[in-house]
Amino acid sequence: MAETLGLPKTKASLAVATVVNVIGSALSRGERAEVGGLGVFVTAERAARKGRNPATGETIDVPATRVVKFRPARGLKEAVHPE
Repeated sequence: MAETLGLPKTKASLAVATVVNVIGSALSRGERAEVGGLGVFVTAERAARKGRNPATGETIDVPATRVVKFRPARGLKEAVHPE
């Protein structure tokens, strides 16, 4: 990013960190965060479930949690898989 924009690496790193912090703040408040041309970040609830410890085979309880989901923008999808 620094090379593309012709910025010092410290300023480019600060810009990226700021974007990540803004997205994280919105998600922590339960809001969605939309980044134009990139996509939308949202949170969702994942229900509690049973899991298995791969080392021992023991069944364990995995608690409910809130996770981040990402829906890419159309332009990003097309860049990855042009039709």
